[in-house]
Amino acid sequence: MALCVLALLPATWLFVTTEDKVGSVADAPRTRVAVVFGAGLWKGEPSPYLAHRLDAAAELYRTGRIEVVLVTGDNSREEYDEPDAMRAYLKKHGVPGRRIVSDYAGFDTWDSCVRAKKIFGVDRAVLISQGFHIRRAVALCDAAGVSSYGVAVDAKHDTTWYYGGAREIFAAGKAALDATFHPAPRFLGPQEPGVPQALKSPR
Repeated sequence: MALCVLALLPATWLFVTTEDKVGSVADAPRTRVAVVFGAGLWKGEPSPYLAHRLDAAAELYRTGRIEVVLVTGDNSREEYDEPDAMRAYLKKHGVPGRRIVSDYAGFDTWDSCVRAKKIFGVDRAVLISQGFHIRRAVALCDAAGVSSYGVAVDAKHDTTWYYGGAREIFAAGKAALDATFHPAPRFLGPQEPGVPQALKSPR
C-alpha cells in the first residue's frame, strides 16, 4: 500500500498544483502566445490527436484570443518532422505562416517548456494538449518559468486515450524530478527571435 501511495504522489502533485490552471477553449484567457505540443504523425500528416490540438489553436487565433502559435515537436531525423507538419496544418486552417513559430527540438514536454522560455523568450502562454497530458505540461512550463494556462481539447476515449492516461501516471514521476532538478534539455542552442518577430507582424 505504501508503494502505491508513493507511486501516486507525483500525479496528485500535478492535479493539486494545476487545479485552477486548466480549462476548455472557451475558458482560455487572452494570451499572446499559444504552445502546441507534438503528438505524432501519420504518413507525414498530424495524427488525429495532434489535429485536435491544432484545431483548438486555430480557433483561438480566429477568435483573437492568441496572436502567435509556437509549435514544438520532434525533428530528430530527416524523414520525421512534426513542426513542419503542424505549421502546414495550421496554415490550411487559417493561421498565417508569419504567425507560426517552429521549435524543432521539442523532444519531450520538459524540453519544450525550457526552450519556450530560454530560446524563444516566452514568459506567458496558453498550452494546448489532451486532458491526460495538459496538467503535466502546465506544471512543467510553470517550473521552467512560463506562466501557463492549459487548454484540454476533446479526445475520443479510444485505445490511445487509455494508453495516454496510464502513461501519465509514470510520466508524472519524471515530471516531478524535472521540476525539482531542472535538467538541461537534450538540445538548447542559441536564442531565436521568431516569437518577438511574429508578434510584430500584421495579422
